[in-house]
Amino acid sequence: MALPVDPHLYLTFLGVMAVMAVTPGPANVFAVATGIQRGGGPALIGVLGMNLATLCWFAAAALGLAAVIAAFPHVFRVIAILGGLYVAWLGLKALARSSKGEAPQLDARVRRPRGAFLDGFMVQAANPKAVLFFTAVLPPFLDLNRPLAPQLALFACATIGMDVLAMSAYALFGAGLARRMNDPRFARVFNLAVGLLLLTAAALILLRR
Repeated sequence: MALPVDPHLYLTFLGVMAVMAVTPGPANVFAVATGIQRGGGPALIGVLGMNLATLCWFAAAALGLAAVIAAFPHVFRVIAILGGLYVAWLGLKALARSSKGEAPQLDARVRRPRGAFLDGFMVQAANPKAVLFFTAVLPPFLDLNRPLAPQLALFACATIGMDVLAMSAYALFGAGLARRMNDPRFARVFNLAVGLLLLTAAALILLRR
């Protein structure tokens, strides 16, 4: 019985995916910022949101959306601009808190897990690394002589598994910094850091080539 994916090809994919997962980009930058601003629990929930968006990308790829995006790149560009503007808005809110000397814990809205989940989903849905992955990285690993559904399932497991590990590490790193925010003297500085990180994530989305 033939395997869904050639083992050597799959190992090569794992290596490529490992590099992409740990490379700083909008998702990992957002994970750090969320860890600093909201703490470890909400940050990990944000990671779940980002990976649900990745799963949606895989479902879209199975339906041929990657080919549509390749033919009509302006469609994704509009989505990316909207997502980037949303992330920039989050960054500007953090900068506003910094200017007022407010600690992130004082804002109940940013502590809601549902809010972190939705924020993470939107960041990954508009992540330029995602469209790069599905239009340039993944297609060479697909074997058209084998059923596509099992291949996509295996590639999705590898991609989401590595992304969860990498994003969680970034998120918990940010959360570790957040423990020091019980001291009000650090609140202004860290709110500033959160704002700059989020604006960096927005710039990575909006200024992609």
